[in-house]
Amino acid sequence: MSLRLVKGHPGIGDDVEGVVLAAADNFSARYDLDRINGVFSRPSHALYGQSYVGRILVLNAAKGGVATAWMLREMQARGLGPSALLLNFANPIMAQGAAFAGLPLIDRFEADITAVLKSGDRVRVSPSTGDVLILDRDVVEP
Repeated sequence: MSLRLVKGHPGIGDDVEGVVLAAADNFSARYDLDRINGVFSRPSHALYGQSYVGRILVLNAAKGGVATAWMLREMQARGLGPSALLLNFANPIMAQGAAFAGLPLIDRFEADITAVLKSGDRVRVSPSTGDVLILDRDVVEP
């Protein structure tokens, strides 16, 4: 794909650069993650067994409830969180959790973000403008 810049709705958090871990699955911090070991733990999730620590997570939609906020904060506080969240659709609880955790978040992209970005892509995330700049494709296997 020739896209180098993907636009989303202005989000929250600081700019960050990193490597993508992507799937078209939905996302719940409570039900999908092993926050002690830093891996996706739900066997039916496309990213099962993969580490999310320090990755820019690219997923379809937020799901789940209020536990997301404190779980994201706790993971970040222990250095076992992702670098950013890029979702096609976030909900207010995910936005609250990301803000509480100091985790950059962008959603509502002009294209399906899970189809544009693939695991291993290196990107720069700029929440204040809603921009995701693709710096390099497939640089690292997650």
